[in-house]
Amino acid sequence: MEYTQLGRTGLRVSRIVLGTMNFGPHTDEAGSHTIMDAAQDAGINFFDTANVYGWGPNKGRTEEILGTWFAKGGGRRERTVLATKVFGSMAAEGDTTPNQDRLSALNIRRAVDASLKRLQTDHIDLYQFHHVDRRTPWDEIWQAIDVLIQQGKILYAGSSNHAGWHIAQANETAARRGTFGLVSEQCLYNLAERRAEMEVIPAAQEYGLGVIPWSPLAGGLLGGALRKQTSGGSGGEGVRSTTGRSADALADTAAREQIQRYEDLLAGRGLDPGETALAWLLTRPGVTGPIVGPRIPEQLESALRAVELKLDDELLDSLDEIFPGPGPSPEAFAW
Repeated sequence: MEYTQLGRTGLRVSRIVLGTMNFGPHTDEAGSHTIMDAAQDAGINFFDTANVYGWGPNKGRTEEILGTWFAKGGGRRERTVLATKVFGSMAAEGDTTPNQDRLSALNIRRAVDASLKRLQTDHIDLYQFHHVDRRTPWDEIWQAIDVLIQQGKILYAGSSNHAGWHIAQANETAARRGTFGLVSEQCLYNLAERRAEMEVIPAAQEYGLGVIPWSPLAGGLLGGALRKQTSGGSGGEGVRSTTGRSADALADTAAREQIQRYEDLLAGRGLDPGETALAWLLTRPGVTGPIVGPRIPEQLESALRAVELKLDDELLDSLDEIFPGPGPSPEAFAW
């Protein structure tokens, strides 16, 4: 397994991030534990989750599954760089009591304690703001984070789904306070969705944040969607032949032709589409590692192969032709 530093921190993390979103909703506890054991045995040390994972009436369930896995001992927690998130409402259905969501100092404090309890650990390595909170000033957010760091409950703070100017605003505020600020940004980024290259990734690089792309296969679109549609199979991020985001995207003629060109290019080289999409992200400037969310061990094995896959310049150029990026900013904004 390859390792890299998380942004400007001294923290070394694996180039593949184990996402746990499917643990609970799609993979039971025993199966989730099996995947986590396999990931750790393969050298993956960076696990990502969120307090709302499990969804609906089962919010928090995914963190609980990680907690029971850590409780088995054997160095599982010690060998894991643990990341979770805060923002979404954790209120029970029908509960309208305020301050159970977003990034107020009160909710951050309560959410951290609740996550620590579910995760059965005494600290969170990377605590991420799941979304931008336009109602809460950054001074308040950083005051709450500073207290948690002093208490030893978290080590670093990161963002998710933040625009480039949000990253700048957050870290300029932190700098005025004399604190470390954000160390990572978790953003939507893949071959088919490259808008992050215009401002988010440049901002992250300027402020020393590691970039952690989510949905690296574009909801399965880049995981051999047409091939699986034809065969009626499923895999990758959960593509199925007739439903889901991938099927919706493939209903667009231009998108379908684009994916067909992609799959034909890789078929000619004997490459797996999903593994190639992950390997492409690993070539991108500023990227720490993509998040993969396996439901079954075979999907984890595929992600591990991507780390070993080296893409030559000719193939990278061909991928750029099929999925052209927006170009550098501000030049990309010019007429």
